[in-house]
Amino acid sequence: MNLMKYLTPTEHKFSVKPCRDISFEFIQDGYQIIHKYSIGKLYQSEPRTYCFDDLGTENNLKYFGNECNVMAEILLSRYDLFISKKLQTHITTNLSATEIEKHYGNRVRSRLREMVNLIAYDKTTPDKR
Repeated sequence: MNLMKYLTPTEHKFSVKPCRDISFEFIQDGYQIIHKYSIGKLYQSEPRTYCFDDLGTENNLKYFGNECNVMAEILLSRYDLFISKKLQTHITTNLSATEIEKHYGNRVRSRLREMVNLIAYDKTTPDKR
């Protein structure tokens, strides 16, 4: 996905953002981070296309005592944008569909099924990093 962001036409450009970094931003800035990565910034005209890298490496976090699954909330918000504005979201993960359901719940899994195209690699495929 890091290579693809340079090969896509201007209207399909996206930013790659590690999920762990988003969770660390949430610890510092709170619920506005969910808004930032779903709907967008306050004065931004359109929501941005993101690639959330390594989904599943972040943890449920607390902000002033309130626990939140940050990426689940972002993905659910981006699903609404996908339905209303056809906003694309790219995701990389090492999790299987069952593991995604266990970590994020059935609701997120079913939304992802509709929202993304799956590109799966065989377990014997060598790592390309």
